[in-house]
Amino acid sequence: MHSVRFEGYGPGDSAVMVDCLTDNRDRTASEVRATLLSHGGHPGAAGSVGYLFKEVGRLTYAAGTPLESRLGLAWEAGAEDVVVGRKGSVEVLTDPAELEAVRSRLIRAGCEPMASEMTYRASVTVELSGEAAAEMMGLLRALGSLGDVRSIYTNAEVAGELLAGV
Repeated sequence: MHSVRFEGYGPGDSAVMVDCLTDNRDRTASEVRATLLSHGGHPGAAGSVGYLFKEVGRLTYAAGTPLESRLGLAWEAGAEDVVVGRKGSVEVLTDPAELEAVRSRLIRAGCEPMASEMTYRASVTVELSGEAAAEMMGLLRALGSLGDVRSIYTNAEVAGELLAGV
C-alpha cells in the first residue's frame, strides 16, 4: 500500500488536497483526476496548493465538556488556537510537535478529547456561494466516496463554514 497526495483546484479557484492509501497509484490518480474534472475542478501539480495549508495538531471536544466553559485552560496547556463551533463543540489546535503534551495536560485537568489527530488547516480561505458552493459540495461528496481516499482538505468556505478536513 502506498500513501499518495493529490493536489488541485475546485470550483471558484478553491484549493483541494486529497490524501489516499492505495495499492495502485495510477488507478487512484485517474479516479481523483476524473472526479475533480467532472465537478468543476482541475488537477494541479505536486506543491501547487499544499503551501496554502499548515499542519496542526487537533483535539476535538463535544459540546458540554468542561473545556467549553474553561477555554483559558486550553491556552495554559499550550494551545495555539481554540475554535468554538456553532453547536458548542471545541477544537484545540496545537503545534504538531506539542500535540501530545497539550493533550496530556488537558486530560490531567479533566478534559478528555473525543479525538486527537494531525490535520491540515487552510491559511487562506476562499468564500464560495451559489453554483460554485453547490459544485464544491458535490466534489467533496464524490471524492469522499472514492475507496482509496482517506482525507480531503480544502480552503473553501461556504456560508461562513470552513470545509477543511472533510
